[in-house]
Amino acid sequence: MIELETLKKKIIYRANYRGTKEMDMLLSKFVDKYIDTFSKDELNDLFDFLNMEDEIIYNFYQTKKLDKNIKKNKILEIFSNFKI
Repeated sequence: MIELETLKKKIIYRANYRGTKEMDMLLSKFVDKYIDTFSKDELNDLFDFLNMEDEIIYNFYQTKKLDKNIKKNKILEIFSNFKI
C-alpha cells in the first residue's frame, strides 16, 4: 500500500524535523516506537497531531491539559503516557 507507506514517511519526517532538538527527540522517539502499531486512521490522527505547533504539543506533554486545538483520540492517550 503505497499510500500508507507515503503517510508513514511524512510522519517520520515531520517528527524528526520540528525546529528544536528537544521536540525532534521527543516526537521522533514516540513515532519510532509506535508507528507500526497504528491503523491508517490512527496514522492520520498522528499526522494531524504532528502538524500542531511545538508549543501546544510540549505543553500537553508536560501538563496533560488539553488545548482547544488538540483532538482527543488514541494517539493522544498513548502520547500522554509516553516516556523517553
